[in-house]
Amino acid sequence: MGIIEFVMEKKLLVKQVKSVIGSKPNQRATMRALGLRKMNSERYHKDNPVIRGMIYKVRHLVDVKEIN
Repeated sequence: MGIIEFVMEKKLLVKQVKSVIGSKPNQRATMRALGLRKMNSERYHKDNPVIRGMIYKVRHLVDVKEIN
């Protein structure tokens, strides 16, 4: 990985927009793993396939924005 690639690394802003009450236990665990604990909490994550898969699993509970 070159210096330019490291500086220009994409990030994702993940925001919880819906409560986990009534959701499945594995979805709750995924939200915890993303660092989202309460409504309207936000976390920045690196854009990689692992995080994208976690977001896909709880896509109905979160809002995602790409940050350059």
